[in-house]
Amino acid sequence: MTSVTCRESLPFALDPAATALLVIDMQRDFLELDGMSAVEGEDVAELRKVIPVVQRLVAASRAAGVRVIHTREGYAPDLSDVNQAKADRSSVGESGLLGRFLIRGEPGHDFAAGFQPVPGEAVIDKPGFGAFFASDLESLLKKAGVTHLILCGITTQCCVHSTLREAVDRGFYCLTVADACAAFDPEVHDAVLRIIQAENHLFGWIANTTDVLTALTV
Repeated sequence: MTSVTCRESLPFALDPAATALLVIDMQRDFLELDGMSAVEGEDVAELRKVIPVVQRLVAASRAAGVRVIHTREGYAPDLSDVNQAKADRSSVGESGLLGRFLIRGEPGHDFAAGFQPVPGEAVIDKPGFGAFFASDLESLLKKAGVTHLILCGITTQCCVHSTLREAVDRGFYCLTVADACAAFDPEVHDAVLRIIQAENHLFGWIANTTDVLTALTV
C-alpha cells in the first residue's frame, strides 16, 4: 500500500496491484498541429504542455506495477456509431491532414508519439467522450480487481471529466492528476478542478504529478 498526498491534505491510499492509470485520448487529432483540433482553429499549445508530464506519470506507473490503460475517442468509417446530435455539431469523419477526423484506422486517430502502449496494456476505443460508454472498460477493470483509478490526459472538461463521472457512479475511487490534464482554455481546466473538489470532493481526489510520483517511488 502507498498513499498520495492530495489537495486539502487528503490522502489517497492505493494498492498498486488494484490501481489503474487511465491515459485519456493522447491522440494525434487532438495534440498535433496537423490534427483535427488545430485544423478547426483550437490552440493546442495548452494540451501539448502536458505531454512530458503524462509521459513521466506513465513511466512511473509501469515501474510501480500500476496497470496502464489507454483510451482513444474514435468512430467507425461508416459513421454508424455517430449519433445524429453529434453528427449535427461536430466534424467527425471530415477529411483533414491526418486523414478523416477521429475515424478508427486513420493516422489522426492514433496515439501521438511517445504514447504507444507497450505489450499487455489495454486500449479502450470509445465512440464517445466517456471511456465507459459502449466499451468493455468496466468489465476489464473488475476482472483485474481494480478498485482505484488515476486519471490523466485530455481534455479536462470533456473526455477526462466524462470518464471521471462515469467511474464515480460505478464505485471506483478516483484521483485526477491536475497538472497531467489540460483543456484548450486554462480557465476551463481550473473550473473543472473546482467542480471535482466541490461538495467535499464529490468527484474524488486531486493531486499533482509530483505527489503521485513520490508515492509510486516509495
